[in-house]
Amino acid sequence: MLVSKIRWIKSMQILVIIFLLFSSISSASEYLLGSGDQISITVYNEPDLTTNVKINKSGFISFPFLEDIKVIGLSPKKLEHVVRKGLLGDYLIDPQVTVSIVQYRPFFIHGQVKRPGGYPYQDDLTLDKAIALAGGLESRASKTDWKITRIVNGKSVIIAATVVTVVYPDDIIEIEQSFF
Repeated sequence: MLVSKIRWIKSMQILVIIFLLFSSISSASEYLLGSGDQISITVYNEPDLTTNVKINKSGFISFPFLEDIKVIGLSPKKLEHVVRKGLLGDYLIDPQVTVSIVQYRPFFIHGQVKRPGGYPYQDDLTLDKAIALAGGLESRASKTDWKITRIVNGKSVIIAATVVTVVYPDDIIEIEQSFF
């Protein structure tokens, strides 16, 4: 019975390590757009086709000459391709499209931090930086009991976190209270 529990614990540790490796690999991949992001779409030499839009919960945006475009889950590069393809031929010979993120959707932090709340996401954000944005830890804060709730493939997942854990938009960080 004890050997079985030890094997189970080791299996769980391996799964956590694999998940953390996958998370770090996916952080190196391109950012995916979501509800709350504000983006700018620019077509070179076509000022009438420049637009600045905040993505709403429907996930669709309007763009001149094109049908509504579903942007949630697309990378900015993929959205550039979609807009370019839509404008190509009928409207423009060789449209040069650029999509940039004006403002990222926020992440949230609560528990034993000085200023809990929602904060705008920043590139290369780690948990120690998120704690700093929230004013630092309270005196009663645990130094190790930190959790991040994240939506992965449509499901809510709770991750045990450390100072180097990568934080993403829409993450909910919980800093527990220490018992000692």
